[in-house]
Amino acid sequence: MGPQTEFPIGILGTGSYLPAELVSNHVVAQRAGVTAEWIETKTGIRSRRYAAGHEATSDLAAEAARSALDAAGITAGQLKWIVVATSTPDHPQPATACLVQQRIGARAAAAFDLNSVCSGFVFALVTAARLLSAAPDESVPYALVIGADVYSRIIDPTDRRTAILFGDGAGAFVLGPVRPGHGLIGAHLASDGERHDLIRVPAGGSREPASEKTVAEGRHHFRMNGRAVSDYVLAELPRAVRALLAAHDVASADVDHFIPHQANDVLLRTALPDIGLPRARVHLTVAEHGNTSAASIPLALDQAQRQGAFTDGELLLLAGFGGGMSLGTALVRWQSGEARH
Repeated sequence: MGPQTEFPIGILGTGSYLPAELVSNHVVAQRAGVTAEWIETKTGIRSRRYAAGHEATSDLAAEAARSALDAAGITAGQLKWIVVATSTPDHPQPATACLVQQRIGARAAAAFDLNSVCSGFVFALVTAARLLSAAPDESVPYALVIGADVYSRIIDPTDRRTAILFGDGAGAFVLGPVRPGHGLIGAHLASDGERHDLIRVPAGGSREPASEKTVAEGRHHFRMNGRAVSDYVLAELPRAVRALLAAHDVASADVDHFIPHQANDVLLRTALPDIGLPRARVHLTVAEHGNTSAASIPLALDQAQRQGAFTDGELLLLAGFGGGMSLGTALVRWQSGEARH
């Protein structure tokens, strides 16, 4: 994304939702054949939340959406776009965004899903911002961007490589017009399809339709080559951050807050020195939430916002990475008191 347009788009309100069920390392460890201490040592994660039996991705997304709309001071009827980033949709079709649209009463909005796995929220944020800025409509100037996932339904609880990492949740932003110099300053999105096999759910699509055989073999479970993914993140994330800052003539010391995808606390802390943001406050919630995939960045940002972490004019850097492989970074100049009625 190039320089800011004459119609700057920024964050007007944030919201999030976590399911009620708190799942400790002791519970996960017993199923995965490890110890609670081993999980915390390897990942920095102490707990996560799992959706209740009656909750699907759209339920979590709708709760986060309502919270964000309240924070922005607008109604669902004022939305022009709804974009849901998820890799665990309620159904193969229709789009989960359409279910959210119906639940919150956003009848005037166009709604669609976007799947870029754990980097999906940054991809969705940039997409929605560009849609708004490309065709501004003063009567309907708002978009709702949601990251929501229910990974507890697709992990193999006996697989210690993945079961220890993931939790469920949703986070949402309302986007709309902000003052010049604020909002989304720039972004960089990238994909590396040569490494598409590092993170995957093999069965359930047109390549391997669901069958008794695929179910028996556990091919509907999430699979990840953890070591190769870590190598990718440690090499590519610092490069992506430096490229984004250079493209917009921003010094690394000018970044006030860093909100990364909450993949693994140990991995993130290993990457931070090479990312090189000397003044930035790093917001990490992975210890309590686990890896909530596309929900992790908006969840972390919403928690920080509600704690009063951001002041007007501060520069936020968001960074997501995940399956595909895919990587998205975005610079946002924070505007306080953004809501316009």
